[in-house]
Amino acid sequence: MAKRVRGSVSRPGQRPPLQRTATRPAPKPTAGTTEVVARPPDTLTDAEEARAAELEAAIVAEEREAEAVKQRTRAARATEPVAAPRPSSVLSISAAEEYAYVARDVRRITIVGGGIVLFLIALWVVAHFLGLGPI
Repeated sequence: MAKRVRGSVSRPGQRPPLQRTATRPAPKPTAGTTEVVARPPDTLTDAEEARAAELEAAIVAEEREAEAVKQRTRAARATEPVAAPRPSSVLSISAAEEYAYVARDVRRITIVGGGIVLFLIALWVVAHFLGLGPI
């Protein structure tokens, strides 16, 4: 741990405080000149409206082109046949065999588990109709 120095404002591991200067006041206009800022008009000129229409038409055309490209790629992907993995490698052959084992094991587990559940339900129904309560 670093030794602290008396009178230090910052702590070890921290940046020292920023030395900021005071903001400068804006120069005051002289008595003879007064600056009046005109408010922009609320309406657009014909040239501005024409330019806005051109920009909007260009944007809409780009969006249509992008949508057309997207549709073409979707159609191309839909018509492409799905490539099956080639069983040329030893790894893919062993993986296919393992998946067959796993599928068969899961099927067996489901059959045995379902059989046990059905057996327990049948046992409960028989006990319920015979009037057997908790032993």
